[in-house]
Amino acid sequence: MYIPNDNLMDNAAEILSFIQRYSFGTIITNIGGRPVATHLPFHAVMRNDQLVLTAHMAKANKQWQAITTEENLIIFSEPHAYISPANYDSMQSVPTWNYLSVHAYGKANVISDKAAVMSILEDAIKDYEQEYMIQWNELPGSFKQKMANGIVAFEIVVTTLQGKKKLSQNKTPDERKRIIESLEKSGDASGSQLAEYMKNQ
Repeated sequence: MYIPNDNLMDNAAEILSFIQRYSFGTIITNIGGRPVATHLPFHAVMRNDQLVLTAHMAKANKQWQAITTEENLIIFSEPHAYISPANYDSMQSVPTWNYLSVHAYGKANVISDKAAVMSILEDAIKDYEQEYMIQWNELPGSFKQKMANGIVAFEIVVTTLQGKKKLSQNKTPDERKRIIESLEKSGDASGSQLAEYMKNQ
């Protein structure tokens, strides 16, 4: 990913927080010279100072057969918004797009241990709907195992991590203030979240 110095996001805690907030990523694997992609929610944690991503995909999805032998690229990209040149001081300005994105690279390890698979599934429940754990705990073990048999769980210890936050860092304070205000007034959730990041930049 092309990252100008002004746009570099390299703080590990900031990147982890970003991935945990925008955890629906795209995993891309080169299979036979052709990129293949699957869109999945990922659970992200730091382990021994390394970012570890866990997820699962349908066993019928043949991409899982290559994720352990090929390097994978996982992209997390949100929020983003169009930035109008009306926010700038100079008439000689053009539109642009502000966004945050993280690229994570690594090979996967398929998880086959039944208890470990269940743990990955329960991590996902805790990430997205903690209250569902009550219902989950009441489900028969045979039903849970039947569901688990239809998926492939895996983890990726990230070997290369790239973070970018394009937040109008090259603009004046007044221009940035106008951009934030326009994003907050846009009524768009992504724009509002982008304004939040700009304020904290």
